Amino acid sequence: MSEEQVVARLAELPGWEREGQVIARTFKHTYHECVHLAVYVAAKAREVGHHPDIHITWQRIRFAITTHDAGNRLTAKDFELARHIDAIATGHGAEAI
Repeated sequence: MSEEQVVARLAELPGWEREGQVIARTFKHTYHECVHLAVYVAAKAREVGHHPDIHITWQRIRFAITTHDAGNRLTAKDFELARHIDAIATGHGAEAI
């Protein structure tokens, strides 16, 4: 994706932040609900064939997405997965931070 495309797609995803060639977002919930959220996101990731890095700490879960197959660069797949993650997190009552 061009730089302009990345900027435009990121603007469509409030709360997601760019960290070089990665987009990331953190949510807040109870520890056990963060674990459940990770499982649901992992199931969706398997379904779509694109997997985020997931980091769980006390009452926080962070998702970081890049396309490893494209040399760790941002692609349309990353933004599509971010939309799925947002929907799943909302459905689980996770608070975006």
